[in-house]
Amino acid sequence: MRRPARRRVEHVERRPLWHDQLVHHIERPLGQIVQICRSSDRARCVDDRCRLGPRRHQGSSPSTILSRVAPPPPSLAGTLQCQSTGGYRYAFRGCTIARVGLTTIGGSLSATEQTSTQKIITNDLWIGGEAVPASTHAYFDDLNPESDRVYSHAADGAVEDIDRAVTSAHTAFAASGLIQMRDRERWLMTAAEVFEGRREQFVDVLVDEVGSPIFKANFEFDMALSAIRAAAGVPRRLKGETLPSDRPGAFSVTVREPVGVVAGITPFNVPLLKGAKQGSMALATGNCFVQLPSEHAPRVAHMLARVFQDAGFPDGHFNVVTGNPFDIGDALTEHHLVKCVTFCGSSRIGRHVAELCARHYKPVILELGGKSPMIVLDDADLDSAVQAAAISVFFFQGQACMAASRLLVQRGAAQEFADRLAAVATDLTARGMGDLRNDDTVVGPTISKRQRERVTAHVEDAVAKGAEVCAGGRWRDNRFEPTVLRGVRPEMTVYTEETFGPVTSIYAFDDLQDAVDRANDTEYGLSGSVFTQDVTTALSLAKAVRTGMIHINAPSIQDEPHVPFGGLGRSGIGREGTETDADAMTQWKWITVQLPPDGGLPA
Repeated sequence: MRRPARRRVEHVERRPLWHDQLVHHIERPLGQIVQICRSSDRARCVDDRCRLGPRRHQGSSPSTILSRVAPPPPSLAGTLQCQSTGGYRYAFRGCTIARVGLTTIGGSLSATEQTSTQKIITNDLWIGGEAVPASTHAYFDDLNPESDRVYSHAADGAVEDIDRAVTSAHTAFAASGLIQMRDRERWLMTAAEVFEGRREQFVDVLVDEVGSPIFKANFEFDMALSAIRAAAGVPRRLKGETLPSDRPGAFSVTVREPVGVVAGITPFNVPLLKGAKQGSMALATGNCFVQLPSEHAPRVAHMLARVFQDAGFPDGHFNVVTGNPFDIGDALTEHHLVKCVTFCGSSRIGRHVAELCARHYKPVILELGGKSPMIVLDDADLDSAVQAAAISVFFFQGQACMAASRLLVQRGAAQEFADRLAAVATDLTARGMGDLRNDDTVVGPTISKRQRERVTAHVEDAVAKGAEVCAGGRWRDNRFEPTVLRGVRPEMTVYTEETFGPVTSIYAFDDLQDAVDRANDTEYGLSGSVFTQDVTTALSLAKAVRTGMIHINAPSIQDEPHVPFGGLGRSGIGREGTETDADAMTQWKWITVQLPPDGGLPA
C-alpha cells in the first residue's frame, strides 16, 4: 500500500534578500511566468505545476528569450507567481546567491508569512560529495511533530536519484583501491572530532525535527559519537587467518574484502545514531554507503553526510537520498550494485526488505520492532525496578524498539509496583511534558498523525475489551500521556502488537515458569530485563527468555557500539555492532599457494 501523495514544494532558504537582488520577473504573452536569475543568467518557469509545463532556457540575453520585465508588488518580494496555478514560490535552483521565499497557493504573502517561510531550511540530496537537487526538482514537507508545522523541505528523490547515488558510491569504491587502513582510521577519527564540534546543531535538529526531549537528543548524540569513535578502531582489526591444510606443501590463508556498496535504511526515532552506526561501519570496512533516511528525519541525514565529507572521505563515499521510502526503497534494496543492506524499522517493512534481499542473494541486517518484557520478582528492589520501568517505557515517548511494553510482576509485588508506576506516570504527565529543551521533560510529541492514530487505536481497543487505565490515556495536543494498563488479555491488540508510544501493560505471574511462558508469548524477541536479588535466578531467567538481549537489574533500553545488538523472530535477523557489522560488510576469501614438494629451496 502506498502512502498518500505529499504536497511538493520548492526551495526555501535561510536569509532574505530583496527581489531585485535575485531575479528579473518576466511575463510571456501566454500567461506563463518565468524568471531570469542574475547570478547564473538562467531562466525557468516559476511553478512546475503549471499547465504549460516547466521550461528552462540558457542565454546571455534575456531579451532573446522573453518579452518584458514585470516586477512583482512589494508584498511578493522574493517570490514568484505562476498565472496558470496562482502559486507563489522562488523556483530557480541554479542561483549562487541565497534563495528565498515560498509560498502559499492562490494569494499574496503577508509580511509575517514571508518571515516564517524564510526560516525554513531546504535539504537537497547528497550525492558524490555535494548537495544536488532531486531529478524531479520537487520537495516535500518535513514537519515538526510538536506543531505539525513545516520544519524543513527535503528533496523528493526518485528511482533515478537512487541509481545516481548508488552509481556514485560504486564509482568511488572502484577508485578506492589505494586507500589504506590508516586513511580510513584517520578520516573516522577526524569525523568524530568534526561531529563533536557540531553537537549543538545536531541536538537542535533532533529536538525540532523528530520531537526529542533535550536529554534524549543529548543521549543520542553521545551514542552516535561513540559509534563513530568505535568504528575508527575497526580498520586495523579486519584480520584474516593462516590455516593448516591437508595438502602437502600448501600454504592456506583467509582474507577479508569489502563488499562494495552498502545501503542503509534508517528510522525516525534514532536517526542520528543509526545513520552514524551504519555509515561509519560501512566506511570503516572499506565500503561506500548510500543512506535512505526516514521521511521524518531528512535534515539529520544531510548534516551527517557533511560531517564525513568534511572529515576527508573522498566524494561518493557517503551518499544520502531523501524521499518517500515506499516509492524508492525497493529500488535501493534491489539495485544490482548494492551488495549489503542494513535496515532499521518496522517488522512489516523488514520482512519485505528481507524478501527482496533473499531474491538477490544479498546479506541483510534487520533491526526491527519489539515487545520487550521486564520481569520483576517479589524480592526485587522496587524503587530501582519502577525507575527502570519508567525509563524503559516512557523514554522518547515510547518510540523505542526496546521499550518494555510488557511488565511481568510477581503477584506478591504486583499491586505495589502498579501503584508506584502509576504515580510516576501521573507525575510525568504533570511535570515531564514541558518544553522539549527543558531538562525535566521526558515525554514529547508522537512523530506523526498516522502513529498517533495507532496509539489511540491500541488503547481504545484495550479499554473497550475491559482493560483498566491506571494512569494516562489521554492526548495533550500531539503528546500522549504516560499510560499504564492492567487487565490486558490476548485478544487485545496491545497484547501482541508494538504500540510505539508511551503505553505499557502490567501482568501478574505466580511462579518462574509462568513468568518465562508469558515473556516468550510473543513473536518478537529484541530486549528484556529481570529484577531480582538472586543472581542464580536472574541468570536462569536470562537464559530462558527468548530475546537477543537481556539485562539484569537494569532497563531494557541499552546500547553500546561494540555489542551484538539485535533480536529474534519479528525483531530481526543479524546483529549491529563493530564486530558483527564487520562480518556482514566484508566477505571471506580463502587463498592457497601450492609450494613445490621440496619446499622450493635451492639444492
